[in-house]
Amino acid sequence: MLALDVDFARARRFMRDGQLAPNGVTDPLLLAAMDDLPREVFLPAAMRHRAYADEAVPLGGGRALLAPMVLARLLQMALPQPGERALVLASGTGYGAAVLARMGLKVLGIEAEPGLVAAARHALDFALEANRPDIEQGEPGLGAPAGAPFRLILIEGAVETIPAALFSQLGEGGRLVTIRREAGRVGRAVLYRRAGGAVSTLQGLDAAGPLLPGFITPPDFIL
Repeated sequence: MLALDVDFARARRFMRDGQLAPNGVTDPLLLAAMDDLPREVFLPAAMRHRAYADEAVPLGGGRALLAPMVLARLLQMALPQPGERALVLASGTGYGAAVLARMGLKVLGIEAEPGLVAAARHALDFALEANRPDIEQGEPGLGAPAGAPFRLILIEGAVETIPAALFSQLGEGGRLVTIRREAGRVGRAVLYRRAGGAVSTLQGLDAAGPLLPGFITPPDFIL
């Protein structure tokens, strides 16, 4: 555990050099964004000493600040490109949205918990001087149909099921990334890509994150 008087700049460098770069995170824009952003401001003051630990940090309301490696793997799978429009669902305190914005994307975050929406807006005031994401209160499972289509959708947590409406909000060539969890199994990073009217799936490495309300398979669901 990091000490309460942690040197955050040093902790960020260790995150980059000790967690991300040695474990296959090579996208230079992604590494630069995560090295630049003060991850600690996206946590309550009493929890900031955990900002750079290799673990998810609970935020309440079924949300968490995903572990740095997990978020990095998800985003690297999605190949974010500057200028693309991105949607972040269950955006919590806004860190994932901020990373994408720092990479040059135009970002909209949707979060259901009003306290987290307020915390995200406050954190972004400190973390970014320009190209700040818009954070709106809403139901993540509904997406943002009025703003569609998006080139990238990040669901910032684990899901058992993904509402079909979200795939319809992807433009041609659009990508959706999240953590897919099945009963009794470890979660895995997963990439969905829309092309020619069809959606393909690519699974990545094991990944952990909170199971998000609104993305849970109903008990009576029948395949």
